[in-house]
Amino acid sequence: MFAVIKTGGKQYKVHSGDVLQIEKLTADVGENIQFKDVLMLGGKTPVLGDPLIKTASVHATIVDQIKAKKVIHFVRRRRKHSSKRTKGHRQKLTTIRIIDILNSGKSISE
Repeated sequence: MFAVIKTGGKQYKVHSGDVLQIEKLTADVGENIQFKDVLMLGGKTPVLGDPLIKTASVHATIVDQIKAKKVIHFVRRRRKHSSKRTKGHRQKLTTIRIIDILNSGKSISE
């Protein structure tokens, strides 16, 4: 069984046990989180949301808070200007491990 979740403005296809890096979440390492923005559940009988599946949720635990590799953006003015500038940033990411995919709407505490 798999699910398609939405977080950080992106969509991810996840299975139980998957480890993935997503946009930074404000939570501590080792904390359990729940994604309620489930767009699709797949398996023998796929279920599509309209746009979300209200009873489905995905449980995950936070493995690490990291920074991605540096992205360098080189800016140069054209023609008779000799202006150059190098800009860059490192995106903050959260590494999570998917624990369980539920379509019954249970919460983490249950």
